Parts: sequence; structure tokens; C-alpha cells
Amino acid sequence: MVHSAYDSFELINNSPNKIDAIESYGSNLLISHSDGSLRVYVPESSSTSVQSPPSDITHKGGLLQERYVLERTVNGFSRRQMLAMEVLLSRELLLSLSESIAFHRLPNLETLAVITKAKGANVYSWDDKRGVLAFGRQRRVCIFRHDGGRGFVEVKEFGVPDTVKSMSWCGENICLGIRREYMILNTTNGALSELFPSGRIAAPLVVSLPSGELLLGKDNIGVLVDQNGKLIQDGRVCWSEAPAVVVIQKPYAIGLLPRHVEIRSLRVPYPLIQTVVLRNVRRLVRSNNAVIVALDNSVFGFFPVPLGAQIVQLTASGNFEEALALCKLLPPEDSSLRSAKEQSIHIRYAHFLFENGNYEEAMEHFLASQVEITYVLALYPSIVVPKSSFIPEPQKFVDVGDAPYLSRASSGLSDDLDSTPSHVLESDEMDIESKKMSHNTLMALIKYLQKKRYSVIEKATAEGTEEVVSDAVGDNFISYGTSRSKKPTKGRIHAPVTSIARDMAAILDTALLQALLLTGQSSAATDFLKALNYCDVKICEEFLQKRSQYACLLELYRSNSMHREALKLLHQLVEESKSEQTVEKFKPDMIIEYLKPLCATDPILVLEFSLPVLESCPPQTIDLFLSGNIPADLVNSYLKQHAPNMQATYLEQMLAMNENSFSGNLQNEMVQIYLSEVLDLYAELNSQQKWDEKTCSPTRKKLLSALESISGYNPEVLLKRLPPDALYEERAILLGKMNQHELALSIYVHKLHVPELALSYCDRLYDSGLEQHSAKSYGNIYLTLLQIYLNPTKTTKNFEKKITNLVSSQSPGIPKVGSGTPAKVKGVRFKKIAEIEGAEDTRFSPSGTDSGRSDGDTEDAAEEGGSTIMLDQVLDLLSKRWDRINGAQALKLLPRDTKLQNLLPFLGPLLRKSSEACRNFSVIKSLRESENLQVKDELYSQRKAVLKITSDSMCSLCNKKIGTSVFAVYPNGKTIVHFVCFRDSQNMKAVGRGSQSRKR
Repeated sequence: MVHSAYDSFELINNSPNKIDAIESYGSNLLISHSDGSLRVYVPESSSTSVQSPPSDITHKGGLLQERYVLERTVNGFSRRQMLAMEVLLSRELLLSLSESIAFHRLPNLETLAVITKAKGANVYSWDDKRGVLAFGRQRRVCIFRHDGGRGFVEVKEFGVPDTVKSMSWCGENICLGIRREYMILNTTNGALSELFPSGRIAAPLVVSLPSGELLLGKDNIGVLVDQNGKLIQDGRVCWSEAPAVVVIQKPYAIGLLPRHVEIRSLRVPYPLIQTVVLRNVRRLVRSNNAVIVALDNSVFGFFPVPLGAQIVQLTASGNFEEALALCKLLPPEDSSLRSAKEQSIHIRYAHFLFENGNYEEAMEHFLASQVEITYVLALYPSIVVPKSSFIPEPQKFVDVGDAPYLSRASSGLSDDLDSTPSHVLESDEMDIESKKMSHNTLMALIKYLQKKRYSVIEKATAEGTEEVVSDAVGDNFISYGTSRSKKPTKGRIHAPVTSIARDMAAILDTALLQALLLTGQSSAATDFLKALNYCDVKICEEFLQKRSQYACLLELYRSNSMHREALKLLHQLVEESKSEQTVEKFKPDMIIEYLKPLCATDPILVLEFSLPVLESCPPQTIDLFLSGNIPADLVNSYLKQHAPNMQATYLEQMLAMNENSFSGNLQNEMVQIYLSEVLDLYAELNSQQKWDEKTCSPTRKKLLSALESISGYNPEVLLKRLPPDALYEERAILLGKMNQHELALSIYVHKLHVPELALSYCDRLYDSGLEQHSAKSYGNIYLTLLQIYLNPTKTTKNFEKKITNLVSSQSPGIPKVGSGTPAKVKGVRFKKIAEIEGAEDTRFSPSGTDSGRSDGDTEDAAEEGGSTIMLDQVLDLLSKRWDRINGAQALKLLPRDTKLQNLLPFLGPLLRKSSEACRNFSVIKSLRESENLQVKDELYSQRKAVLKITSDSMCSLCNKKIGTSVFAVYPNGKTIVHFVCFRDSQNMKAVGRGSQSRKR
């Protein structure tokens, strides 16, 4: 026996006759005896009080657990042996099965109706909901319906293969036990569906369950099927012997076996609950509050033990599942008691399972018990959790046997339940300790914490939202319906409404992180930290450092906005990865990825920790600055102060990746850096007397490229920094930026002695003039170069003077293109060839170098300079750029002794171009004259139009006839008006335009 579900009490003893059938009506017992009489028994307590009339049997209440005494006897109630009786409470009728089926009105037992067709019936089934009776007689099944009055109406009758031994309604159909098999009878069409054979020992047994399912007996096994006869999984009730009768009283099934009465649970696996040894049992009947057991001459009542007492017994014996199932049967009005019992049982069951190695199932019961997380974590001493002033220390659970509300004073049992042994404290302490920190225990804990986490985090998040709203509203918030406002306290920090939820979340997340790592789930721990979490930083930081879980530690810092600590650790790990062969590699790219989200919130921190990776990953770092929208000036100034050696690298990458955002200030900064490095190199080599103007280091190449390609720097400032006797190419570029083209060309020709560079310089200026649609003015630059070739000494002297003036002067005025030394214009006639060139374009820019020098002037210049003319360079320039040079001006500059043969490469294409242009212009002139003649001819033809005025011609303005009056014709040639009308209309239009202008 597991526990006592029923208390057995003898109600009637020494009945004078053998009992055939028994039924209860309220608190009374109706017993049919073998002599055909019906005896009514009442509780002994009610017989001593004021009794009702014998004919008035009360049905209120249920059976009482006391002796019953005979109240009255109805002789001749049945002629033959009574097979069965059943009280139909909803209709106040008593159904009796004897010779036939009869219905008696309660409480006076008056015979209401007798179904004569039921004569010889041996089994029946009543459907109280529909008021339908089915009975089996020989090989027939008949169905009658109660008409609501005194009679019953036959509905249908069906034939069956053999005599019906047992039957029960199952919905609209009937389940039949026919000799050795079970069938489902369709009451609509009479179709029979075979289920399975019955047992070989016992007769068929069909029992209806409250859920609508059926229990079919097969020897000592009860098979559960649904209303369609389909087997239910795990539906096997195994009795110790084949039962003759089975009565269902939820949550138990009571079976009448040959030697005893067996009580089993209706929960899978249908365990044995209690055994009551009674011999010669004739009837087993269910009452409204008990089970009636009739022997030959005595009657026993099985009264259910109070659920509270049963729960105590089951818990004490370790049958926690049964105890929890009984808790669900407690009445709704005892919800608080039920909740307390369930929690206590769940806790105790969880400890029992935990100690026996069923960790996951134990955590399920801890979860169902709704105990605090700290209570469960107390089983894991190696997991460190933060302490909270709001959450008390976990207390030892209350043993269910010690609860005062579980006392069984009214059950009549003698079990001593106060001294229940504890299953938690019996195990060896060291054994428990080893189990607690095993892998299985931690995995169970992880699942438990994950299931609890959603609700805990939701509460913590709601608490944080409430604080944010409170801070936003402020202390001056006036509640609705009140006129009082809270006075603000200066410098007051808003205290949280409560910290219980967040403290609990911190305990949960801290424990969960440790459990994940202790079970080797590093990736899961990292993902956990990436999401919202409330881990305690101090405890988790120490835990992760001890176990070298640096990836998790980085995510912990990140989730708590401890970016400086995270970046320091990450930088350290990157350095260690370079020097040591570690398993987990940390690369500089990881620092960049970490810094990306911080660009918008903390650019100074980004700059501070981006310096180490700027050297190893320049493109990625510059891309970080650009994508993060960190101001370039801020980056440049920070690098200038903290890492000047990386400043040039940053500016170079910045220019290469995003030239549009490269401001003039940054351009000037980059050029200054390059120039400083070049000057340092010059000073070093010059001191060693190794300097050569052709020395071109990588930095100097960058400087020359930057000076030419960018324009945001200040050339005057840079020019002052150049040494007077070196870096001529840089000087030439700067002078060009200042529009000192003559000086720049002088450097290329006389200092660098590279005429090719001078020619390229002129070409660049001319091409830029084409883009600006001012190529002719920039064409004078070639004349300036021509002058430099023709008078080198004078040009050199002027160069030295102007350079000195530029360096010493602060004036912003800068001469423009072709601002060479003007020569005097002599009144000498141009030659014919010059006239041809001048005809093409007589305009010349005021800034050009029109020296107007004659042959005599050339002689004077030769005498003054006394230097050799660079005639080869002059002729080469004229032959290569004849189409860009003003021929007349160039011829004026050439010396008189220049041979015409040498000028053929220049004059030949020039004359051909001039002749071609002359022919083209002549053709254009002829075409325009022809076009003019065509227009005039069209005009004359239009003027020859004829208009005939008749007597019917009308004025379009006054609608009067034209007659002989002066008329006017509109340009379309059709509209005719009087001249006077036309004049008046014109005057009116003029007046209208004048008034409108005055209105404006």
C-alpha cells in the first residue's frame, strides 16, 4: 500500500437476508434483498432526531461515516433477484433491473413505468444527459427514450452476434462487450465495428470514464480507448487479478477482485494506491461521496481521505508526482493553500531529484516552485553572485511534513507524519559537493536560468524605463487631481523606485555567465554578453581574467561602456599575439572594429587608441576616421601633438582616399611637413658638402608632387623657407603658383638648365588657358620664354633682383602672365610676314611682353648683355609651338642676323595656316553675301502681294465697308482695316500699357 486514499467503515452488519443489489439516495441506503424486499437504511444519528415521514426519503447530502439503521421495508419490491439498481437524480427516479426494467418515483418508491420489452434483459446503460436507456436482451440491443413524463418511448432495436455481457454509452454510439470481444454499435445505422477480443478468463467489462473515454477489461488488464474505439497511448491499467466490477471515482479506479478490493490511480502508469481485503463481495457501487461495498450480509463504505492528508502521506513516502496531482484537485476556494502545498512539494521533490542525479528534472520543479534564484544558486557554492541589500539570503526550505495546514486530524489514520525524514541532508557532504559542480548539474542550471531569465529581465527593463520617465518628468510633476507639487532638491540624484528586479537580474546573469564558461560554452557566453545583460562587472571580470576568457571580457567591458578598459586589454592582446604563438589570435583589425561605433560618441578616445594601429593598418585606420565622420582637422591636430611621425602618413592616406574633403589647411600642413624633412636632408648633406640639386629622395618627390597637384597651401610662406642657393625646382613651382612665370622659367633655363621643363611649364599654362577659354592670353608665355632664351644675362640679373624683392617684400601684389621686362616699342614698320600674322589676330593682352623691339634694339641688347643668345633653343621653340606663338611678336624679338632658312620650320606651317585661314574667310564672305541676296529676294517677293478691294470688303475692327477709304493690311495678307481704325487701335493699346505701368 502506497498510502490510504480511502478509509473503510462498516455501515451495516448482520443483515437478515442476503443482499442482491444496493444503491444510495442522498445519505440513505436502498438495499434489495434475496426475499424480494427493499429496505431503506438511514444514519443512526438521523434516526434518533426528529424523523421525516417514512414515505419521504431525503436525497440531500451524502453518506455519513457512521452506523446505519433500518428505517422501513418495502415488501414485494421485486419478484425475481434484483440484478442492479441506479438512482437517476436529475429525474428523481430509481431504475431497477430484475425480471424487467422498472422506474420508480423518488422518494416514495411509487412504480412509474415498466418496460415490458426489457423482460429477460441482463445489462443496461443509462445516458442521463439525453435521457436515453439502452439494454441488452439475449441477442438484441434496444434503445428507449424518456418522454419527460411517466412513459418511455422505444427508439430503435438492433441485432448483435451474441449475448451482451457489458455495455456503456460512448457519445452517440454504444460500446458492447459480447462474450469474447468488444464492438462499437452505431446507433444511427446499426453498424458494428469490431475492436479487439476480450480476455479468456474474465467476462467482458465496459466502464465509462468521466473524460468520455472507455476502460475495457481484458483479463487483468484494463485497456483505455477513446469514443471511437481507438487505443490510447500508455492506456494500460494492470490489476493484480481480473476485476469483476470497476468503479471510477476521480482520481482513482476501484476494482472488485476475487480476494480484495484494489484502488489504483488514473494517472499514468496507473500505480497501485491501496488494497482493502474483503471476502465475498457481491456489489461495488459508486456514491456521490463514497464507494459502497456490499457483502452477503453487511455493507462497507469507502470514504475518501481528505486530500491534504493524502498529500502529506504521498510526500512523506516520496511519491511527489501523485502528491502534485492531488494538489490540482483541491477546491478553488483553497487556492492559497493549494499554491503553498504545491510549492513545498516541488521544492522537496526538486531536492530529492537533485540528490539522485536527475538534475534537469530537479530544475524543472525548482522552476515550478517559483523559489528565488538565490535559493537554487545556494546549491552551487563555486558560483559567485553579487550580494544585494534588497534580496535576503536564501533560507532552508520548509518540509511539507512540518506544515501545520497539512495535518490529518480528521482522516482517522494513525500514520505519524510529523517525523518525516529529509532526503536532502542524508547524503554525504563531499559527494554532494562533487555532484554540484559536475557538468550535468551546470547544464541543468543553465536551462533553469535561461527559462527564468525572460521574466526577470523584463521586470528589470521595465524598472529602468520607469526611472528614465521619472527623470524626464522631474520632481515637479503634478499628479492628476492634486494641487501639490514636489519641491526639487538641488543636486539631487533620482533614487530608483526599487532595485529588487535589477539586483535579481544581476544575480541571474552573473551566474549564467559563469555556468556557460564552466561548461565550455565560450561562444555562447560571448553571444550572451553581446545582448542586453546585467552581469556584475567586478565578479565577472575577476572570473574571466582567471580563466583567460579575453573575448568574453571584451564583450563585458563593451556592454558596460567600459571602452577604455576594453581597448587597453585589446591592445595588450594584439601585442602578445605578435610576440607569442597564442591559440586565439588578436589582430589590429579588431581594434578598428571596436572603435567604429565610438566615433560618434567619443572621438578623442578613438584617436587615442587608433595611434597604435595607424602604423600597421594605415588604410583601415584612415577609413575609420572617414567613415566615423571625425573632423580631419581634429585628427591632424591630435596627431601633430601626440604622434607627429604619423601625421604625414595620415594626410597622405586622407588625400588618396578622399581628396574632396582635404581642406586647404590640411594641404598646407602636409606640404610644410614634406618641406621640413627636405630642408633637414639638405642641411645634413650640405654640411657634408654632398648636396646635389639632382638629389631626389622619396620625401622630395612627394614634396614636388604635392606642390604641383594641390593648391591649398600658401606659396609665399613656403618660398621664404627655401634656401637661396638650392631647391630650385621647388622654387620654380612656388613662383608659378604666384604667377611669377618669368622667374619660374628663368630657373628652369638658367638654374636647372633643363629647357624641357620650361617648355612643359609653358604647355601646362597654355592648356589651362584652353580650359578657361583664355588660351590667347596664356599664349604670351611662350614669348616670355623666347625673351629668356634671347637675353640670358639680362634675365638672370632681373631674376636675382626680383627674387630678393619677393623674399623681403610683404606686398600681396603678384604680376600676372607674361610680366617680363617691357621693351620699348620703336616706330619701325612690320615686315610683310608680320603683317600676315597680325591680320589673324591683332589683339594682344596688356600683360603680354610686347617689347616692340627693332633690329637696332637687338644690337643694343647684345651690347648691354654681352652674352651668347640661346639660338638653338629659340629655333626649337618656334618650330615646336608655332601654332601657339604670335608670329609678329616673335619676329620682332628675333635678332637681325637670324637666317631665314633657320626659320623655315616656323614660317612654313605659319604661312600655310594663314593662307588657309584667308581662303576660308573668303569662302565664308561669299556664302554670307549669297545668303544676303536670297533674303532680299524673299523680301521683294513678299512685298509684291496683291489684295483686291471690292464693294463688299469689310473692316475687321469697325465692321464697316472699306469703300474708297484709306486702308491697312495686316502681315497675314488677309485682315483689312480702315487706316483710321488701325491708328485708333494702336493709340488705345499705348494708353493701356501706360496705365498698367502706372499701376505697377
